[in-house]
Amino acid sequence: MKTMRWIQILSVSAVMAAGPVGVDAQDTVRVSLAKVVAQSIDASPELASQRTEVAFAGARFEMARASRFVPDLVSNTAVSMAPGISNPNGVDSEALYLDPNVRNDFSQLTPFAYADVSFVQPIYTWGSLGGNIAAASAGRDVEVHTVEAMVEDIGLRAAGLYYSLVLAVDLLRLTDRAGDVLEDAKAEIARLLEEGDPEVDDADHYQLLITEQEFLHSREDVRQQRRIASVALRRQLLIPDSSSVLPTAENLVPVNYVVADLESYMVAARQRPVMRAARAGLAARNALLRAARADYFPQIALVGSASVSAATGRYRQPNPFVSDGFRAARARTGFAISQKLNFPITRARVSQARAQRDGIRHQLEAAEQLVLFETEAAWRKVHIAGAALAAQDSSLAITKEWLRVETINFDLGFGDTENLIKAVQANLETEARYLDAVRNYNLAVLRLLKAAGLLTEQARAGLLVE
Repeated sequence: MKTMRWIQILSVSAVMAAGPVGVDAQDTVRVSLAKVVAQSIDASPELASQRTEVAFAGARFEMARASRFVPDLVSNTAVSMAPGISNPNGVDSEALYLDPNVRNDFSQLTPFAYADVSFVQPIYTWGSLGGNIAAASAGRDVEVHTVEAMVEDIGLRAAGLYYSLVLAVDLLRLTDRAGDVLEDAKAEIARLLEEGDPEVDDADHYQLLITEQEFLHSREDVRQQRRIASVALRRQLLIPDSSSVLPTAENLVPVNYVVADLESYMVAARQRPVMRAARAGLAARNALLRAARADYFPQIALVGSASVSAATGRYRQPNPFVSDGFRAARARTGFAISQKLNFPITRARVSQARAQRDGIRHQLEAAEQLVLFETEAAWRKVHIAGAALAAQDSSLAITKEWLRVETINFDLGFGDTENLIKAVQANLETEARYLDAVRNYNLAVLRLLKAAGLLTEQARAGLLVE
């Protein structure tokens, strides 16, 4: 790499604007960060599956509420055949019970129908009924908050895929620029070798061929990474295979977000969906403990039943002490007291419910500490990523200035070949590191929002501006 002519071509090619990035011959779908997050949430099958758990918990809560009013209401009916009456003395139908010769006649079967209704209406259950309703309500809240937590996870995952795609597209542009440099260098060295320039020899040619192979490997790697990122995002958004996904962002730039003080995120983190789900779980266990303790006391309820039976050829007798099961009508109602007398079993159930409640309470305490740690760690990692981004930005500016100075020196005729090569290489490598730092910073911001439970809120408010 010894001639001023080839080095000047190299330097100019390295800093020229990149052309458009090639895509597969498919329909191209352009997506923004906000669209990726929103569509991922709307289209997610795993989220739809989890929402069925919410529907199930909601139905269970409605069933618990419905148990307040006549939870046990049963109706039974039967249709069969009944024996007829043998009345040899022809006594009156209302006095059949007075004649000892009256018998059932199974040779003359007649149609028979029976129906009864019974109900139980709880009056006072010592917290058993209310505890079960409260537990079902809290269980529904657990599922709702679990869905909210999953929404945050899906949003962060989708944003990560989006930024990976933007980074891959930018790196592909960078490799295109490096490819232009390489092609110009090959053409220039071939020309100088053909002209017999004494400053160029076969070592330059072979060194360039080795560099070309390394470049081809790197370019193919970047191209495949772009395809992988595009496919991953397409699968996340459930876009048809006939389409190719590209970001609307022209370049990877730092997300436009002002990081607040740590305490504000710590306060928000205590209301994360996972924390609300844990608190709802604790409330459910407390309610179940109250319901278990209710078995120590008698349950008071209003009960009642009514039945009617009829058969052709059978007659109801007026004597209250005589009844015919094939022809009767009865009704009973009153207050019932039910008491479970196996107190050792009740005590064991209460102990079991208390142990489960205490386990959830300890898990809640541990979860709160973990959430606060995650939030603080995410907040500090944003500052670390911001510092790294600032350093790479400064390094990129320095390499651009260095390349500009070396190019001017060559234009004036007293530059150093090796220094210019180093400046070009440093500029390309620093720009790649800068793009990676931008991606890392953007993801660090999103992880902070997720740790504080604010990611979905910020996305819906349109505050995730690229």
